[in-house]
Amino acid sequence: MKHSGILCYLFCATILCACGNGGGKKEVSIPLVRVDTVRQSGTVASMEFPGRVVSAEEANLAFKVSGTISKVYVREGDYIKAGQLVAELDDKDYKVQLSATEAEYALVKAEAERVMALYEEGATTASNYDKARYGLSQMEAKLQNHRNQVAYCRLYAPYSGRVKIMFMDSREIVGAGMPVMGIVGDGVPEILVNLPAVAYLQRSSFVSYEAAFNVLPGETVPLDFVSVMGEANTNQLYTLRLRLSSANPQIAPGMSAWVTVKIGNQNTGVVSVPSTSIVEDNGGSYVFVYDPATQKVSRQRVEVYKLHTDGSAEVTGIGNSNVLVVSSGVHFISEGDKVEVLAPISSTNVGGLL
Repeated sequence: MKHSGILCYLFCATILCACGNGGGKKEVSIPLVRVDTVRQSGTVASMEFPGRVVSAEEANLAFKVSGTISKVYVREGDYIKAGQLVAELDDKDYKVQLSATEAEYALVKAEAERVMALYEEGATTASNYDKARYGLSQMEAKLQNHRNQVAYCRLYAPYSGRVKIMFMDSREIVGAGMPVMGIVGDGVPEILVNLPAVAYLQRSSFVSYEAAFNVLPGETVPLDFVSVMGEANTNQLYTLRLRLSSANPQIAPGMSAWVTVKIGNQNTGVVSVPSTSIVEDNGGSYVFVYDPATQKVSRQRVEVYKLHTDGSAEVTGIGNSNVLVVSSGVHFISEGDKVEVLAPISSTNVGGLL
């Protein structure tokens, strides 16, 4: 029994020593990652702003002379054509004034013609000739002015459109330049957008514009650039004026719109990467760049320009496109690690089951 216990003890010690020697070697596992190729970003950004539809042509009509309105031929909402008579003043006083001026002009003209005839015959002085010619010119200007005043007693529409608002009515006295009515043209409407200073400074990079309307669900309407104000309004905003590329009967002045302004890629350093490749660390953003030659990764800092809903992100700092970045497994690797790249997903071997 004593010898049996000693043999059992030696056998167990041998087994333990064998196990201890075998556990001294630890296998190093290589992380499996997925990599994707960096792509050049086609569009840096797009911005959205609320907009308001306005008429391309809008004006307040007024008489050039003062007087009493004798007749208004239109009402609010009426459609008017270019050149249509919309209102007129009582022109009796202006016509009396014109008649008196015409009579005076006839006398001055006759006298001037007599003096000029005498001058040609050498029977009068050059001074008398100049006075006669100057007096006739003054009377011609006076006559034309009084003729214009009679004509100005009629108010015509400068373009086709609709009467937006009436300020005056018949039998009311108006002064020269006082608005009688406001009209809006029936041409292709425009959209006004107020830009903040940050967007205004990028105006040279604007490449296209489009608008969405509640009356056109699921549709966007292309817009053309008209102008942008070079001075901010009282709200420190810059007015961008856009026009519909073509007329649309469903879009009318007064409607609201949501305008998308697309900005061209002016920075060749902006590239697109999967958003899963970005790691945040101590307030900075990083990606792991994969080197196929060494099968190692290096951590590189980037600046995130914009995140997209399709799972991509636009960043700067990588340099150019066609670089390989780790898109899956970024939280299990470190600077300089050697990694193993997963085979790309095959459309005919989904899940790698074959």
